[in-house]
Amino acid sequence: MSWNSILGLVALISLALPVVLMVVLRLAAYRTFPALLISILFAFTYNLLSLGYVNVSAGVINNLNFWNNMLDAPLMLLFITYLSFTPEFAKKIRVGILVYIVFEIAVIAIAGYNTRAMTIILGPGLAAVFSLCLWCFIRHTKFTILHRKASGRAIISAALLFAYGCYFLIYLMYYVLRTEYVADTYLIYFLSVILSSLLLSAGILAERKRVQKLNELMITRKELSSLYNEQVQRTPFKAVVLPFDKDHWN
Repeated sequence: MSWNSILGLVALISLALPVVLMVVLRLAAYRTFPALLISILFAFTYNLLSLGYVNVSAGVINNLNFWNNMLDAPLMLLFITYLSFTPEFAKKIRVGILVYIVFEIAVIAIAGYNTRAMTIILGPGLAAVFSLCLWCFIRHTKFTILHRKASGRAIISAALLFAYGCYFLIYLMYYVLRTEYVADTYLIYFLSVILSSLLLSAGILAERKRVQKLNELMITRKELSSLYNEQVQRTPFKAVVLPFDKDHWN
């Protein structure tokens, strides 16, 4: 087996790890984690087919590669709204997703269903995801250092920042510069997938602990609110008002 084949197999296993963790830790349906799950599953399926572990035609692999690249940026931008510090900024990201999808449709309609369209579309999408990951990484790292909590989001941001930094480099080499060293781009891709997937898995574990604490806090608040409401309903109104006599003030 070649180095690329070995690293490809390791990359497949690494991609499966965050998927398994999200399912086992019950984050697969939490907030925007489904977007992250779907994005990883697309990448896992494409690598599984392209490495030849499942025999399919080249046309199926090319179609999957095309739609994997088309859907990756919108899905990741949707997940990044989970990492946003404010609802207002998350709303702006959602608007940006709609604009990007319109841009994709327009490019495909004009350029066609081909590599040229994919080259035009991939650049802005990778740049947008990388920029937002960088912003989230800086903000969450500062927050974690100052408050010593919410480390999961900082680790997840770091994983995505590393991954999409490498993906952007591969995009420049493979689609823009048309490098002859295709095997080297695959080597960079597999290494980036392995490292980012392991880091992402660590972030998911840390974030699960935070989500569990938040859920426990919400349950406690609901129980206290319920007990307080029951106590108020059982207590007569006159018992709450201080029973001062008029003679006391004379």
